[in-house]
Amino acid sequence: MPAAKLGRSQPRIRRGSPPLAPAGLLAKAVVPAVAALLAGGCVPAHRHPTWAVYPLQRRTPHDGLAVVNQPDGYGLHIWIDTDTSQSGVCQPRWRPDAARLFNGNGSAPFSSGLATREEFFAAVARGEVRSALRRESEALCRSRDPRRSFRWLEPPRRAEEVTAESFPLLQEEDLLSDPKAVEEQENRLVNPGRPD
Repeated sequence: MPAAKLGRSQPRIRRGSPPLAPAGLLAKAVVPAVAALLAGGCVPAHRHPTWAVYPLQRRTPHDGLAVVNQPDGYGLHIWIDTDTSQSGVCQPRWRPDAARLFNGNGSAPFSSGLATREEFFAAVARGEVRSALRRESEALCRSRDPRRSFRWLEPPRRAEEVTAESFPLLQEEDLLSDPKAVEEQENRLVNPGRPD
């Protein structure tokens, strides 16, 4: 009788169907697979951009903004300039050709070369970057001429929104002089009584 009971308590296997795996064997196969997926999906913190945004002076206070948009401290150094062409008004002048930022998460960030315009457009699409640009633009306008009122202009977010600025043409007096004529003038000044 005990043998018959043992025979009935075992799972029945139908012909043509795969055998059932014990629960322990299934757990041993699933746990390592899940652990491998989780470990593979984790990326170290230094591989994620920090999106740090802070003022980074170019020549004068408030004329630059650092945006760390790539891992390892790389990013953009956006140059901020003012447009005072309208009487009594100071507004930002946008140049979408930002410099490449290096060591943005370090103690001595610096910029060199150019970043892409696509990076500039992606950066200014973020609210915290636009807020910092507005704050720094207003401070730059106040420092350059506190009597002018500040007018905020949104930075361009697409290539189609970039407008080429027209600067006044150079006049003849702005151009460089003829080098031979300058040399002759120098010679006359140095040797006043000597014939040419």
